Amino acid sequence: MSIQDHVDAEPLRSSLLGDALDPGTPGYEQARRLYNGMIDRRPALIARCRDAGDVRTALDFGRREGLELAVRGGGHNGGGLGSVDDGLVIDLSPMNGVRVDPQARTATVEGGALLADLDHATHAFGLATPTGIASTTGIGGLTLGGGHGYLTRRHGLTIDNLVAADVVLADGSFVTASEHAHGDLFWALRGGGGNFGVVTSFTFRLHPVTTVVGGPTLWPLEVADEVLRWYREFMPAAPADVYGFFAVMTVPPAPIFPAQLHLQKVCAVVWCCTGPAGEAAERLRAAVHEPAAPVLHGAQELPYPELQRAFDPLIPPGLQWYWRGDFFRDLPDEAVRQHLDFAAMMPTPLSTMHLYPVDGAAHAVGAHETAFSHRDATWSMVIGGVDPDPANADVISAWAQDYWRALHPHSMGAGYVNFMMEEGRERVRATYRDNYDRLAAVKTTYDPENVLHVNQNVEPLHR
Repeated sequence: MSIQDHVDAEPLRSSLLGDALDPGTPGYEQARRLYNGMIDRRPALIARCRDAGDVRTALDFGRREGLELAVRGGGHNGGGLGSVDDGLVIDLSPMNGVRVDPQARTATVEGGALLADLDHATHAFGLATPTGIASTTGIGGLTLGGGHGYLTRRHGLTIDNLVAADVVLADGSFVTASEHAHGDLFWALRGGGGNFGVVTSFTFRLHPVTTVVGGPTLWPLEVADEVLRWYREFMPAAPADVYGFFAVMTVPPAPIFPAQLHLQKVCAVVWCCTGPAGEAAERLRAAVHEPAAPVLHGAQELPYPELQRAFDPLIPPGLQWYWRGDFFRDLPDEAVRQHLDFAAMMPTPLSTMHLYPVDGAAHAVGAHETAFSHRDATWSMVIGGVDPDPANADVISAWAQDYWRALHPHSMGAGYVNFMMEEGRERVRATYRDNYDRLAAVKTTYDPENVLHVNQNVEPLHR
Protein backbone atom coordinates (compact mmCIF):
# COMPACT_ATOMS: atom_id res chain seq x y z
CA MET A 1 0.00 0.00 0.00
CA SER A 2 1.34 3.43 -0.98
CA ILE A 3 1.65 6.11 1.65
CA GLN A 4 -0.73 8.09 -0.58
CA ASP A 5 -3.49 5.71 0.49
CA HIS A 6 -3.38 6.64 4.16
CA VAL A 7 -2.47 10.34 4.30
CA ASP A 8 -5.49 12.48 5.08
CA ALA A 9 -5.14 15.80 3.27
CA GLU A 10 -8.08 17.47 4.98
CA PRO A 11 -6.28 18.69 8.13
CA LEU A 12 -3.65 20.37 5.98
CA ARG A 13 -6.18 21.67 3.47
CA SER A 14 -8.28 23.30 6.17
CA SER A 15 -5.22 25.04 7.64
CA LEU A 16 -3.86 26.65 4.48
CA LEU A 17 -4.65 29.93 2.81
CA GLY A 18 -3.67 28.05 -0.34
CA ASP A 19 -4.69 24.51 -1.16
CA ALA A 20 -3.57 20.94 -0.56
CA LEU A 21 -3.86 18.59 -3.52
CA ASP A 22 -3.87 14.81 -3.28
CA PRO A 23 -4.19 12.25 -6.10
CA GLY A 24 -7.99 12.44 -5.92
CA THR A 25 -8.13 16.25 -6.17
CA PRO A 26 -8.84 18.11 -9.43
CA GLY A 27 -5.67 19.86 -10.48
CA TYR A 28 -3.32 17.33 -8.90
CA GLU A 29 -2.13 15.86 -12.21
CA GLN A 30 -1.25 19.27 -13.59
CA ALA A 31 0.38 20.42 -10.36
CA ARG A 32 2.63 17.38 -10.05
CA ARG A 33 4.13 17.72 -13.54
CA LEU A 34 7.75 18.80 -13.66
CA TYR A 35 9.58 20.97 -16.15
CA ASN A 36 11.73 17.96 -17.04
CA GLY A 37 9.30 15.50 -18.61
CA MET A 38 11.83 12.69 -18.17
CA ILE A 39 11.02 12.65 -14.44
CA ASP A 40 7.60 11.42 -13.30
CA ARG A 41 6.89 11.64 -9.56
CA ARG A 42 3.67 11.19 -7.63
CA PRO A 43 3.70 12.98 -4.27
CA ALA A 44 1.15 12.06 -1.63
CA LEU A 45 0.31 15.75 -1.17
CA ILE A 46 1.09 19.05 -2.82
CA ALA A 47 0.75 22.10 -0.57
CA ARG A 48 0.12 25.11 -2.82
CA CYS A 49 1.38 27.80 -0.44
CA ARG A 50 0.26 31.41 -0.58
CA ASP A 51 2.48 32.90 2.12
CA ALA A 52 5.14 32.12 4.70
CA GLY A 53 2.43 31.04 7.13
CA ASP A 54 1.34 28.35 4.69
CA VAL A 55 4.92 27.20 4.35
CA ARG A 56 5.27 26.84 8.13
CA THR A 57 1.97 24.98 8.33
CA ALA A 58 2.89 22.59 5.51
CA LEU A 59 6.34 21.92 6.87
CA ASP A 60 4.98 21.20 10.37
CA PHE A 61 2.34 18.88 8.93
CA GLY A 62 4.89 16.99 6.87
CA ARG A 63 7.18 16.45 9.82
CA ARG A 64 4.30 15.37 12.07
CA GLU A 65 3.11 12.85 9.48
CA GLY A 66 6.60 11.56 8.78
CA LEU A 67 6.45 12.57 5.12
CA GLU A 68 9.52 13.14 2.99
CA LEU A 69 9.61 16.83 2.01
CA ALA A 70 10.48 18.51 -1.27
CA VAL A 71 10.40 22.25 -1.97
CA ARG A 72 9.35 23.52 -5.38
CA GLY A 73 9.88 27.08 -6.52
CA GLY A 74 9.66 27.80 -10.24
CA GLY A 75 9.99 24.10 -11.01
CA HIS A 76 12.87 24.40 -13.50
CA ASN A 77 15.19 21.95 -11.69
CA GLY A 78 16.80 19.58 -14.20
CA GLY A 79 17.05 16.74 -11.71
CA GLY A 80 13.40 17.03 -10.70
CA LEU A 81 14.39 17.74 -7.09
CA GLY A 82 11.31 19.89 -6.52
CA SER A 83 9.19 16.77 -6.05
CA VAL A 84 9.23 13.41 -4.30
CA ASP A 85 7.26 10.18 -4.62
CA ASP A 86 4.80 9.56 -1.77
CA GLY A 87 5.93 12.66 0.13
CA LEU A 88 4.83 16.26 0.56
CA VAL A 89 5.71 18.93 -1.99
CA ILE A 90 5.82 22.45 -0.56
CA ASP A 91 4.91 24.29 -3.75
CA LEU A 92 5.78 28.00 -3.70
CA SER A 93 4.58 28.76 -7.23
CA PRO A 94 1.50 30.73 -6.06
CA MET A 95 3.94 33.01 -4.19
CA ASN A 96 5.15 35.03 -7.18
CA GLY A 97 4.80 38.66 -6.09
CA VAL A 98 7.54 41.26 -6.64
CA ARG A 99 7.82 44.62 -4.87
CA VAL A 100 10.26 47.19 -6.24
CA ASP A 101 11.69 50.11 -4.26
CA PRO A 102 13.04 52.36 -7.02
CA GLN A 103 14.63 54.82 -4.59
CA ALA A 104 16.59 52.14 -2.74
CA ARG A 105 17.06 50.18 -5.99
CA THR A 106 15.92 46.91 -4.46
CA ALA A 107 13.31 44.29 -5.28
CA THR A 108 11.72 41.89 -2.82
CA VAL A 109 10.71 38.74 -4.65
CA GLU A 110 8.60 35.86 -3.34
CA GLY A 111 10.09 32.39 -3.49
CA GLY A 112 7.86 31.05 -6.26
CA ALA A 113 8.42 33.88 -8.73
CA LEU A 114 9.89 33.32 -12.18
CA LEU A 115 12.51 35.50 -13.81
CA ALA A 116 9.69 36.82 -15.99
CA ASP A 117 7.88 38.12 -12.90
CA LEU A 118 11.01 39.86 -11.64
CA ASP A 119 11.91 41.32 -15.04
CA HIS A 120 8.39 42.65 -15.58
CA ALA A 121 8.38 44.47 -12.25
CA THR A 122 11.89 45.91 -12.38
CA HIS A 123 11.92 46.90 -16.06
CA ALA A 124 9.10 49.37 -15.43
CA PHE A 125 11.63 51.32 -13.34
CA GLY A 126 14.57 50.85 -15.73
CA LEU A 127 16.25 48.40 -13.36
CA ALA A 128 17.38 44.78 -13.31
CA THR A 129 19.49 42.33 -11.35
CA PRO A 130 21.64 39.49 -12.71
CA THR A 131 19.69 36.28 -13.16
CA GLY A 132 19.70 33.61 -15.89
CA ILE A 133 18.93 33.43 -19.62
CA ALA A 134 15.37 32.03 -19.71
CA SER A 135 12.44 33.88 -18.19
CA THR A 136 10.66 30.64 -17.22
CA THR A 137 13.38 29.86 -14.64
CA GLY A 138 12.42 30.09 -10.97
CA ILE A 139 14.21 32.82 -9.03
CA GLY A 140 14.47 30.63 -5.92
CA GLY A 141 16.40 27.70 -7.33
CA LEU A 142 18.52 29.92 -9.56
CA THR A 143 19.56 32.13 -6.65
CA LEU A 144 20.26 29.38 -4.16
CA GLY A 145 22.62 27.73 -6.65
CA GLY A 146 24.51 30.97 -7.37
CA GLY A 147 22.83 32.39 -10.47
CA HIS A 148 24.75 33.31 -13.61
CA GLY A 149 23.50 34.82 -16.85
CA TYR A 150 23.48 37.82 -19.16
CA LEU A 151 24.45 40.45 -16.56
CA THR A 152 27.06 38.43 -14.68
CA ARG A 153 30.21 39.92 -16.20
CA ARG A 154 28.96 43.44 -15.42
CA HIS A 155 27.13 42.96 -12.11
CA GLY A 156 28.18 39.58 -10.71
CA LEU A 157 26.22 36.47 -9.83
CA THR A 158 22.65 36.64 -8.59
CA ILE A 159 23.89 35.90 -5.06
CA ASP A 160 26.31 38.84 -5.25
CA ASN A 161 23.23 41.05 -5.41
CA LEU A 162 21.27 39.33 -2.66
CA VAL A 163 20.66 41.67 0.28
CA ALA A 164 18.44 39.52 2.51
CA ALA A 165 16.31 36.37 2.53
CA ASP A 166 13.26 35.40 4.59
CA VAL A 167 13.55 31.75 5.55
CA VAL A 168 11.29 29.18 7.18
CA LEU A 169 13.71 26.81 8.88
CA ALA A 170 13.33 23.05 9.17
CA ASP A 171 11.95 23.36 12.72
CA GLY A 172 9.26 25.78 11.53
CA SER A 173 10.85 28.93 12.91
CA PHE A 174 11.14 32.03 10.72
CA VAL A 175 14.23 34.22 10.30
CA THR A 176 15.56 36.92 8.02
CA ALA A 177 19.14 36.25 6.97
CA SER A 178 21.47 39.03 5.85
CA GLU A 179 25.00 40.29 6.45
CA HIS A 180 23.71 41.68 9.76
CA ALA A 181 21.64 38.75 11.08
CA HIS A 182 22.15 34.99 10.79
CA GLY A 183 25.27 35.72 8.78
CA ASP A 184 26.29 32.06 8.66
CA LEU A 185 22.94 31.15 7.12
CA PHE A 186 23.17 34.06 4.69
CA TRP A 187 26.62 32.84 3.62
CA ALA A 188 25.28 29.31 3.03
CA LEU A 189 22.19 30.41 1.11
CA ARG A 190 24.43 32.14 -1.43
CA GLY A 191 25.21 29.03 -3.47
CA GLY A 192 24.48 26.21 -1.03
CA GLY A 193 21.13 25.26 -2.55
CA GLY A 194 17.92 24.42 -0.72
CA ASN A 195 19.64 22.69 2.20
CA PHE A 196 19.05 25.22 4.95
CA GLY A 197 15.40 26.24 4.89
CA VAL A 198 12.53 27.28 2.67
CA VAL A 199 13.23 30.77 1.33
CA THR A 200 9.92 32.59 1.10
CA SER A 201 11.33 35.86 -0.23
CA PHE A 202 14.58 37.33 -1.54
CA THR A 203 15.63 40.98 -1.56
CA PHE A 204 17.97 41.94 -4.39
CA ARG A 205 20.05 44.97 -5.25
CA LEU A 206 19.09 46.42 -8.65
CA HIS A 207 21.08 48.19 -11.37
CA PRO A 208 20.11 50.57 -14.17
CA VAL A 209 19.39 48.33 -17.17
CA THR A 210 16.76 49.18 -19.77
CA THR A 211 17.69 48.28 -23.34
CA VAL A 212 20.59 46.08 -24.37
CA VAL A 213 22.19 45.02 -27.62
CA GLY A 214 21.42 41.35 -27.70
CA GLY A 215 20.67 38.33 -29.83
CA PRO A 216 22.48 35.52 -31.64
CA THR A 217 25.29 35.38 -34.16
CA LEU A 218 25.36 32.09 -36.09
CA TRP A 219 28.19 30.47 -38.02
CA PRO A 220 28.19 27.18 -39.97
CA LEU A 221 29.29 24.25 -37.85
CA GLU A 222 32.10 23.68 -40.36
CA VAL A 223 33.92 26.77 -39.01
CA ALA A 224 33.20 26.06 -35.34
CA ASP A 225 36.89 25.32 -34.70
CA GLU A 226 37.89 28.85 -35.74
CA VAL A 227 34.94 30.41 -33.91
CA LEU A 228 35.51 28.66 -30.60
CA ARG A 229 39.24 29.41 -30.66
CA TRP A 230 38.42 33.07 -31.32
CA TYR A 231 35.71 33.13 -28.67
CA ARG A 232 37.94 31.71 -25.91
CA GLU A 233 40.31 34.67 -26.42
CA PHE A 234 37.79 37.39 -27.23
CA MET A 235 35.36 36.95 -24.35
CA PRO A 236 37.71 37.14 -21.34
CA ALA A 237 39.41 40.21 -22.84
CA ALA A 238 36.16 42.03 -23.61
CA PRO A 239 34.87 44.87 -21.41
CA ALA A 240 32.58 43.76 -18.57
CA ASP A 241 29.52 45.22 -20.30
CA VAL A 242 29.96 42.72 -23.17
CA TYR A 243 28.56 39.25 -22.55
CA GLY A 244 28.08 36.36 -24.93
CA PHE A 245 27.56 32.67 -24.35
CA PHE A 246 28.79 30.15 -26.89
CA ALA A 247 26.48 27.38 -28.11
CA VAL A 248 26.31 24.51 -30.53
CA MET A 249 22.77 23.98 -31.72
CA THR A 250 20.40 23.13 -34.52
CA VAL A 251 18.60 26.18 -35.92
CA PRO A 252 14.94 25.75 -34.96
CA PRO A 253 12.24 26.21 -37.60
CA ALA A 254 11.03 29.38 -35.89
CA PRO A 255 10.09 32.70 -37.53
CA ILE A 256 12.98 34.52 -35.82
CA PHE A 257 15.43 32.59 -38.03
CA PRO A 258 15.59 32.73 -41.86
CA ALA A 259 13.96 29.71 -43.47
CA GLN A 260 17.14 28.73 -45.32
CA LEU A 261 18.86 28.14 -41.96
CA HIS A 262 16.15 25.98 -40.44
CA LEU A 263 17.44 22.65 -39.03
CA GLN A 264 21.07 23.42 -39.91
CA LYS A 265 23.65 22.60 -37.25
CA VAL A 266 25.55 25.73 -36.29
CA CYS A 267 27.70 27.27 -33.61
CA ALA A 268 26.51 30.51 -32.08
CA VAL A 269 27.20 33.28 -29.61
CA VAL A 270 24.18 34.86 -27.93
CA TRP A 271 25.07 38.42 -26.95
CA CYS A 272 23.98 40.85 -24.27
CA CYS A 273 25.76 44.21 -24.19
CA THR A 274 24.76 46.82 -21.63
CA GLY A 275 26.99 49.68 -22.78
CA PRO A 276 25.95 52.50 -25.15
CA ALA A 277 23.86 50.86 -27.86
CA GLY A 278 25.52 52.36 -30.92
CA GLU A 279 29.01 51.63 -29.69
CA ALA A 280 28.09 48.06 -28.67
CA ALA A 281 26.44 47.32 -32.01
CA GLU A 282 29.46 48.55 -33.96
CA ARG A 283 31.89 46.63 -31.77
CA LEU A 284 29.99 43.38 -32.28
CA ARG A 285 29.54 43.89 -36.02
CA ALA A 286 33.29 44.17 -36.44
CA ALA A 287 34.20 41.41 -33.98
CA VAL A 288 31.94 38.64 -35.25
CA HIS A 289 33.62 38.63 -38.67
CA GLU A 290 37.07 37.98 -37.20
CA PRO A 291 36.84 34.15 -37.03
CA ALA A 292 34.65 33.66 -40.14
CA ALA A 293 31.71 35.23 -41.93
CA PRO A 294 28.51 34.56 -39.94
CA VAL A 295 25.39 33.27 -41.66
CA LEU A 296 23.31 35.44 -39.32
CA HIS A 297 24.14 38.35 -37.06
CA GLY A 298 20.96 38.99 -35.12
CA ALA A 299 22.20 41.22 -32.31
CA GLN A 300 20.07 44.35 -32.05
CA GLU A 301 18.87 46.91 -29.56
CA LEU A 302 15.93 45.58 -27.55
CA PRO A 303 14.43 45.75 -24.05
CA TYR A 304 16.30 43.50 -21.63
CA PRO A 305 13.22 41.38 -20.73
CA GLU A 306 12.68 40.69 -24.42
CA LEU A 307 16.10 39.09 -24.64
CA GLN A 308 15.40 37.12 -21.45
CA ARG A 309 12.27 35.54 -22.94
CA ALA A 310 13.44 35.26 -26.55
CA PHE A 311 14.03 31.51 -26.47
CA ASP A 312 11.24 30.49 -24.08
CA PRO A 313 8.94 29.19 -26.85
CA LEU A 314 11.63 26.72 -27.93
CA ILE A 315 11.85 25.03 -24.51
CA PRO A 316 8.33 24.67 -23.09
CA PRO A 317 7.72 22.62 -19.94
CA GLY A 318 7.47 18.87 -20.38
CA LEU A 319 10.37 18.16 -22.73
CA GLN A 320 12.74 15.30 -22.00
CA TRP A 321 15.96 16.73 -20.51
CA TYR A 322 19.27 15.26 -19.49
CA TRP A 323 21.79 17.82 -18.18
CA ARG A 324 25.47 17.56 -17.31
CA GLY A 325 27.81 20.42 -16.51
CA ASP A 326 31.30 21.43 -15.41
CA PHE A 327 33.36 24.54 -14.71
CA PHE A 328 36.44 25.35 -16.82
CA ARG A 329 39.34 27.70 -16.23
CA ASP A 330 40.47 27.51 -19.86
CA LEU A 331 39.67 25.70 -23.11
CA PRO A 332 42.72 23.86 -24.47
CA ASP A 333 42.88 22.79 -28.10
CA GLU A 334 41.97 19.20 -27.22
CA ALA A 335 38.79 20.42 -25.46
CA VAL A 336 37.91 22.44 -28.56
CA ARG A 337 38.27 19.33 -30.70
CA GLN A 338 36.04 17.32 -28.37
CA HIS A 339 33.37 20.02 -28.49
CA LEU A 340 33.36 19.91 -32.28
CA ASP A 341 33.17 16.12 -32.40
CA PHE A 342 30.14 15.98 -30.14
CA ALA A 343 28.48 18.97 -31.79
CA ALA A 344 28.50 17.03 -35.04
CA MET A 345 26.73 14.17 -33.22
CA MET A 346 23.90 16.23 -31.68
CA PRO A 347 21.17 13.57 -31.55
CA THR A 348 18.04 15.73 -31.71
CA PRO A 349 17.19 19.26 -32.93
CA LEU A 350 16.84 20.67 -29.39
CA SER A 351 19.99 19.12 -27.95
CA THR A 352 22.70 21.68 -27.28
CA MET A 353 25.80 22.74 -25.37
CA HIS A 354 26.34 26.17 -23.83
CA LEU A 355 29.49 27.79 -22.44
CA TYR A 356 28.59 30.67 -20.11
CA PRO A 357 31.19 33.26 -19.07
CA VAL A 358 31.48 33.51 -15.27
CA ASP A 359 34.31 36.03 -15.06
CA GLY A 360 34.27 39.81 -14.81
CA ALA A 361 32.43 41.04 -11.72
CA ALA A 362 31.91 37.45 -10.52
CA HIS A 363 35.68 37.24 -9.96
CA ALA A 364 35.65 40.27 -7.65
CA VAL A 365 34.19 38.14 -4.84
CA GLY A 366 36.42 35.74 -2.95
CA ALA A 367 35.97 31.97 -3.07
CA HIS A 368 35.14 31.85 0.65
CA GLU A 369 32.91 34.93 0.82
CA THR A 370 29.88 32.92 -0.32
CA ALA A 371 29.14 29.20 -0.56
CA PHE A 372 29.64 29.38 -4.35
CA SER A 373 33.29 28.40 -4.51
CA HIS A 374 34.28 28.48 -8.19
CA ARG A 375 35.19 32.16 -8.34
CA ASP A 376 38.25 31.24 -10.39
CA ALA A 377 36.24 29.63 -13.19
CA THR A 378 36.08 31.31 -16.58
CA TRP A 379 33.33 29.17 -18.11
CA SER A 380 30.33 27.23 -16.88
CA MET A 381 29.40 24.50 -19.35
CA VAL A 382 26.06 22.76 -19.63
CA ILE A 383 25.31 19.92 -22.04
CA GLY A 384 21.62 19.39 -22.62
CA GLY A 385 20.17 16.35 -24.32
CA VAL A 386 16.65 17.56 -25.13
CA ASP A 387 13.69 16.15 -27.05
CA PRO A 388 9.89 16.05 -26.76
CA ASP A 389 9.67 12.28 -27.39
CA PRO A 390 10.16 9.94 -24.38
CA ALA A 391 11.34 7.31 -26.85
CA ASN A 392 14.52 9.36 -27.30
CA ALA A 393 15.33 9.62 -23.59
CA ASP A 394 18.11 7.04 -23.72
CA VAL A 395 19.65 8.55 -26.85
CA ILE A 396 19.85 12.10 -25.49
CA SER A 397 21.08 10.88 -22.10
CA ALA A 398 23.86 8.79 -23.64
CA TRP A 399 25.03 11.68 -25.84
CA ALA A 400 25.13 14.09 -22.90
CA GLN A 401 26.94 11.59 -20.67
CA ASP A 402 29.53 10.71 -23.33
CA TYR A 403 30.08 14.38 -24.15
CA TRP A 404 30.56 15.20 -20.46
CA ARG A 405 32.99 12.32 -19.93
CA ALA A 406 35.08 13.49 -22.86
CA LEU A 407 35.31 17.09 -21.56
CA HIS A 408 35.53 16.39 -17.84
CA PRO A 409 39.33 15.78 -17.82
CA HIS A 410 39.78 19.37 -19.04
CA SER A 411 37.45 20.80 -16.38
CA MET A 412 38.01 22.05 -12.83
CA GLY A 413 36.58 18.77 -11.57
CA ALA A 414 33.11 20.00 -10.65
CA GLY A 415 30.12 21.86 -12.04
CA TYR A 416 27.41 24.40 -11.30
CA VAL A 417 24.93 22.93 -8.84
CA ASN A 418 21.98 24.12 -10.95
CA PHE A 419 23.21 22.01 -13.88
CA MET A 420 23.32 18.75 -11.93
CA MET A 421 21.07 15.73 -12.07
CA GLU A 422 21.18 13.30 -9.13
CA GLU A 423 24.92 12.58 -9.36
CA GLY A 424 25.89 11.42 -5.87
CA ARG A 425 27.49 12.69 -2.68
CA GLU A 426 31.03 13.05 -4.02
CA ARG A 427 29.87 15.19 -6.92
CA VAL A 428 28.12 17.55 -4.46
CA ARG A 429 31.24 17.72 -2.28
CA ALA A 430 33.40 18.50 -5.32
CA THR A 431 31.05 21.32 -6.31
CA TYR A 432 31.66 23.15 -3.03
CA ARG A 433 35.35 22.26 -2.71
CA ASP A 434 36.76 23.51 0.61
CA ASN A 435 33.53 25.36 1.42
CA TYR A 436 31.80 22.00 1.94
CA ASP A 437 32.79 21.51 5.58
CA ARG A 438 31.53 24.96 6.52
CA LEU A 439 28.27 24.23 4.70
CA ALA A 440 27.93 21.00 6.66
CA ALA A 441 28.43 22.94 9.90
CA VAL A 442 25.70 25.44 8.94
CA LYS A 443 23.45 22.53 7.97
CA THR A 444 24.02 21.03 11.41
CA THR A 445 22.93 24.30 13.03
CA TYR A 446 19.81 24.92 10.94
CA ASP A 447 18.67 21.44 9.87
CA PRO A 448 20.40 18.88 12.10
CA GLU A 449 17.92 16.11 11.18
CA ASN A 450 18.41 16.70 7.43
CA VAL A 451 14.68 17.25 6.97
CA LEU A 452 15.39 19.16 3.76
CA HIS A 453 17.37 16.54 1.85
CA VAL A 454 15.54 16.30 -1.49
CA ASN A 455 18.15 18.54 -3.12
CA GLN A 456 21.86 18.44 -3.93
CA ASN A 457 22.28 17.44 -0.34
CA VAL A 458 24.81 18.68 2.16
CA GLU A 459 24.53 16.34 5.13
CA PRO A 460 24.81 17.46 8.78
CA LEU A 461 28.13 16.71 10.37
CA HIS A 462 26.90 13.90 12.62
CA ARG A 463 25.36 11.84 9.81
